[in-house]
Amino acid sequence: MAKPDDRSDNAKKIKNAIENTRHNIQETNAYLDEHAEEISSTEVNNLQQKNTKRKRAIEGFEEEYHDET
Repeated sequence: MAKPDDRSDNAKKIKNAIENTRHNIQETNAYLDEHAEEISSTEVNNLQQKNTKRKRAIEGFEEEYHDET
């Protein structure tokens, strides 16, 4: 038997996802600042692209969060 669809804590999960994604952006930026001279331009570019995707994801999460609240 399938579990019932319980969405009572969706807003909390989305908020956690937003916070975790923001933290990942900050960690990546700190890494780039600390190791700028040690890492290749390709890796810098890849990490910057990841952060761009993360920022877009946050926008989506925030829309979802507003729908849930």
